Amino acid sequence: MPIPTYQEMMLPLLRILAEANTELRRKDATKRVADAMGITEEDRASRMPSGTQTHLFNRMGWAAWSLQQAGLLEKPRRGGLLITEEGKKLLETQPPLIDNNLLAANYPSFQKKISQIPSPDVEKKGMQPTSPVSDPSALTPTDQIEQAELKLRAQLASDLLDLMSRMDPYRFEQLVVDLLFAMGYGGSRAEAAQVTQKSNDGGIDGIISEDRLGLDVIYVQAKRWQSTVGREPIQSFVGALAGKHANKGVFITTSDFHKNAIDYARGVTHKIILINGQRLAELMIEHGVGVSTVRTIALKRVDSDYFEDA
Repeated sequence: MPIPTYQEMMLPLLRILAEANTELRRKDATKRVADAMGITEEDRASRMPSGTQTHLFNRMGWAAWSLQQAGLLEKPRRGGLLITEEGKKLLETQPPLIDNNLLAANYPSFQKKISQIPSPDVEKKGMQPTSPVSDPSALTPTDQIEQAELKLRAQLASDLLDLMSRMDPYRFEQLVVDLLFAMGYGGSRAEAAQVTQKSNDGGIDGIISEDRLGLDVIYVQAKRWQSTVGREPIQSFVGALAGKHANKGVFITTSDFHKNAIDYARGVTHKIILINGQRLAELMIEHGVGVSTVRTIALKRVDSDYFEDA
């Protein structure tokens, strides 16, 4: 099943805490809720785009936070969760669902906490605040940030592909070398550029050292194409590698690869890496090639150790 939203986790979490009738560590409570909700191991391991947490653990944290604001659970110590008497009373009513709407309607402390969180639109445009509890499937704030980042990256990747499609072919080859160098390949930047300028022969567009010491080299084919790359260009590239007595090559295109090209590259003894336009744009964003940072947002959290040592 898909990973439940944090609001869908509220009722199972409260039930788990009631059954335990003792403080549970958040990690243990998360596992028990996942077991109760039948969440697969694959979904449990699914990580957020930032890679810092799993979706499951993050959403469990927001579920616990919401229940805490309503006074239904408490955190006696760092990472611990314990149901309160108010939480037990709610379970006695056998609610079919616990979500933000229920909490806002019945627990003033929750409504007060939520109302203190300003909407960006309210601050910038003077609009009336929209209720953050109106959608029972609402994403956590962390999820919203992650999704917004993914949308911005997707738009940026699209813009990069559009620009690359209009580049001079030789300039595109230079871009590829810039990217490989930014990824840690090659010696000095000057050496990488000189090698590339001398290498446009025999079906090879570029050569760059695999490591800083130049112990091995990678041959590069860079094609600024619109049409899908089929098997024949890959086969020609492999032949060019054989002519150089080389075993490793990277074929990069602004378009995509046909299945027969992918199957052929996987089947040859040479190590051939295929990078299509989408992957190329993603690597450029990741390694800062052709892009610049316009704004950095620092997300902060409470330093529990600071307060424990006070």
